Amino acid sequence: MKYLDEYRDPALARRLLEELRRTATRPWRIMEVCGGQTHTLVRQGIDELLPAGMRMVHGPGCPVCVTPLETLDRAMAIAARPGVTLASFGDMLRVPGSDTDLLSLRARGADVRVVYSPMEAVRLAVLHPDREVVFLAVGFETTAPANAMAVLHASRLGLRNFSVLVSHVLVPPAMTALLDDPDCEVEAFLAAGHVCAVMGCSAYEPIAARYRVPVVVTGFEPLDLLEGILMTVRQLEAGRAEVENQYARAVRRDGNIAARSIVEHVFQVTDRTWRGIGPLPESGLGLRPEFAGYDAALRHEVEDLHPAEDPQCLAGSILTGAALPVDCPAYGTRCTPRHPLGAPMVSAEGTCAAFHAAGRTRSPL
Repeated sequence: MKYLDEYRDPALARRLLEELRRTATRPWRIMEVCGGQTHTLVRQGIDELLPAGMRMVHGPGCPVCVTPLETLDRAMAIAARPGVTLASFGDMLRVPGSDTDLLSLRARGADVRVVYSPMEAVRLAVLHPDREVVFLAVGFETTAPANAMAVLHASRLGLRNFSVLVSHVLVPPAMTALLDDPDCEVEAFLAAGHVCAVMGCSAYEPIAARYRVPVVVTGFEPLDLLEGILMTVRQLEAGRAEVENQYARAVRRDGNIAARSIVEHVFQVTDRTWRGIGPLPESGLGLRPEFAGYDAALRHEVEDLHPAEDPQCLAGSILTGAALPVDCPAYGTRCTPRHPLGAPMVSAEGTCAAFHAAGRTRSPL
């Protein structure tokens, strides 16, 4: 197939669903780790068309959603200071912190800029040498190469007014943490294609072997996901636990060697706290010591942070697949895309946002 509409062909979708119904003999539980995949599954109603009892478990695959509350509070404290310009992708601006969000802070006069590339933030630092420019660098392995390149470019330019507030997280440690939970019911994973386009498939092989769970790297279109689910069920039915690549048009086993090289040059693996989940060892990236001068957390120290989640928000349970958005008593009432209590309702990849956009409602009591 060459064109996008071919990946949305209804006749092919029906054939894949029919094959899936013929193949599945029991109600398997499969987790898609990527928030973009969640939105496709929910928007297209794929999760409701699967064989009876089969369940898609929506995982912690939204980078905005898992950015820890402390990082957001720190970013807002830094942005509120005179002489500071905080640059961020637009999807972070309405994510609620403990007391406010970046968009509200900008409305009160803070210099918060939306950029479409970390290189734009570097350019801001070049154009405004009298200001401290801080880029909020969040995301999974997907965005790490561009953020690493921005730091490397700033270093080569000798910029002293540019820094990054890093909150990068890694997918495999999160999968391992979920599987180590004795209450975990996930029997297989759909892995995010764009993450694997950078890191490759090989990092999942130890997980598949150790936990005996199939991992299928999958794209984001309806037919990608249906084929990925079918490949997963075939493994489960046959008792196999391997890493397979449905997204072969974009993913190679070893990923993008050049991108991985620059990430390893600038970043090192570190412990990281995930919002709604908690601290996970060796689950993130931080700047290497030789680039510590570009670490905003060190250059702009913030004290007396007291992160506080809204007690009604079930983001942690939703991010780990233990609950659905419609299980939350605040869903669609106190918590909406206009007035979110937690990140999963406001992020473009959040599970709550996907359910709300698709018109999913809570069952009447």
